[in-house]
Amino acid sequence: MIVVTGAAGFIASNVVKLLNENNFNDVVIVDDFSKTEKKYNYEGLRFTHQVNRDEFFGWVKANHRFIQIIIHLGARTDTTEFDKNIFDKLNLNYSKEVWNLCTEYGLPLIYASSAATYGNGELGYDDNHAIIPQLKPLNPYGDSKNEFDKWALKQEKQPYFWAGLKFFNVYGPGENHKGRMASVIYHAYNQILKTGSMKLFRSHRPDYKDGEQLRDFIYVKDVADVILFLMQHRKNSGIYNLGTGKARTFIDLVKATFKAMNIPEKIDFIDTPADIRDKYQYYTQANMDKLRSIGYVKPFTSLEDGVEEYVKKYLMAK
Repeated sequence: MIVVTGAAGFIASNVVKLLNENNFNDVVIVDDFSKTEKKYNYEGLRFTHQVNRDEFFGWVKANHRFIQIIIHLGARTDTTEFDKNIFDKLNLNYSKEVWNLCTEYGLPLIYASSAATYGNGELGYDDNHAIIPQLKPLNPYGDSKNEFDKWALKQEKQPYFWAGLKFFNVYGPGENHKGRMASVIYHAYNQILKTGSMKLFRSHRPDYKDGEQLRDFIYVKDVADVILFLMQHRKNSGIYNLGTGKARTFIDLVKATFKAMNIPEKIDFIDTPADIRDKYQYYTQANMDKLRSIGYVKPFTSLEDGVEEYVKKYLMAK
């Protein structure tokens, strides 16, 4: 059995879909299934068991002999939430218990970290274990992910294989339920559909022109493919970046969205809201050398190709 937590969510549901496409059907999905707005993400998938998030630890203790690997992608991902207790419970402490169970029962573990751990990037974006204790995330979500990374690196008892993945800006099918936390592509599509134009944040720094703030955007299908690779690789434990290694501007992204929708470009700029202005990242770009060094050689989907498929095959079809 392959266990995937957060399976009703965005990235995890795409992972289960890829597992099914590769004939892995003995999959156990774990989540809070009371949230009906996410049902569409898993109702078409093939799985053998559905386990509630609150019952998961007891289920592992009773069924560990049958588990091949745990892919732990369940988390609270709202970067605008500032209640530290929520993140301590759902991200930090829950993940510690998953780690301890994997260690106790000899199970490999892949878990979700985040590029939010890098804060404003003053230390760069290298997935070097040595800099992790020095990172300063900009919000409690990033803190919770970095605190778990730090905790994991300190553990003498570890799963025989484990990998933490620092996801950069992931976009693609399955994020409809995420609201404000959905990708810029998702919001751009809906705004253009409604108004025929797209509003981007104006730059408040002299070294960046309006709309030329840079992000490392990665298609969710590439994320799922890397997770499948690591599930089968099971060597070289550690924390890895997961982006494309190539930062692109928001203007690039929006132009690709207009093109995929076959609508003339109309881009306006608005001030970045004051409440997030001091926490706004102007540049992120994953150093992908570590993942490449252990044998992941596939090219990542270009922004233009990823946006075109996402818009035409999923958003417009919906």
